Amino acid sequence: MTDEHEAKGLSRGRWAFYGFLAFAGLLLFTEHRAHLLGILPYLILLACPLMHLFMHRGHGSQSHQHTHRRDISEGDRK
Repeated sequence: MTDEHEAKGLSRGRWAFYGFLAFAGLLLFTEHRAHLLGILPYLILLACPLMHLFMHRGHGSQSHQHTHRRDISEGDRK
């Protein structure tokens, strides 16, 4: 019986903590909305080169090496 009571208290405490975090996040957002929305255009501009860097990694380099290896191996056979 005490184990069930302790588990229930833990879940109730966890829900209270999550509620506190949600309320604190809401207050932080409403108080600092001007700062967050003011920096948003710069974050979008920063995302462009970062996306280019991470999404095009090895975009053409692997395919060139792969065809080059195949050309060399075919050349050796002939």
